[in-house]
Amino acid sequence: MKTRLIAVAAALLAVFSACKTQYELLLESNDADAKYNAAFEYFSEGKYNKASQLFESLSVITNGTARDDTVQYYWGLSNYRSKDFITAETNFERFLENYPRSPFSESAAFLRLDCLYRSTLRYELDQTPTYKCITAINEYLLNHPDSEYRPVCYHMLEDLTERLDHKAFDSAYLYYKMEDYLAARVALRNVLKDDAENRYREDILFYTAMASYKYAELSTPAKQKERFLVFYDDYYNFIGEYPESGHRPELEKLYKKAKEKY
Repeated sequence: MKTRLIAVAAALLAVFSACKTQYELLLESNDADAKYNAAFEYFSEGKYNKASQLFESLSVITNGTARDDTVQYYWGLSNYRSKDFITAETNFERFLENYPRSPFSESAAFLRLDCLYRSTLRYELDQTPTYKCITAINEYLLNHPDSEYRPVCYHMLEDLTERLDHKAFDSAYLYYKMEDYLAARVALRNVLKDDAENRYREDILFYTAMASYKYAELSTPAKQKERFLVFYDDYYNFIGEYPESGHRPELEKLYKKAKEKY
């Protein structure tokens, strides 16, 4: 009976093995040449998920050999082409640590940046990935001053910086929307203290003046005069920088209204 069960199990194992696809057999194989050729064949056919798995499996075999940097690079490139940017970024980061002088290193460095960029979030959300990406781009530009990818990098930096500026402005403007005008003025001024070149500078200065006006207007009569003086300063700061601004007429009305009182 025992012998018969063993025979049945062996037969089932044989059937199962026979049902395996050529791809599955390749994954389990230790034939480096067969895996290498098949991986590139899948890659050239655009079957990047399969290519990625073969390159990953192959990396164990080629570790320490002349083929290793090629395998590691194309493992990352396969994940990149299949839009798995988080895994691809890890691949390229590891590749650059292991093979900084490889012919693929500059391409890998740029593709890592692109992965980081594609993994950043909308300005309303956590901007930690944005800061990480900006740092990586600046390092890349420093290390590759003649790179053909410099224009793309500058475009990325422009977009990422705009997100940070937008988030900083929105976070401060939230106090204004909540009608906490004193806190709004402080927060808006701090945005420019941290970054005088913020792209929303005109709006920030406008709402700084608006906040100081509304804070003064809502104050007790005994404190209004002093607080309107702060508004006058904010008003002159704004029109001094943006004399042609579309916001100016609104501030002009408030300025005249305040002057009628004090």
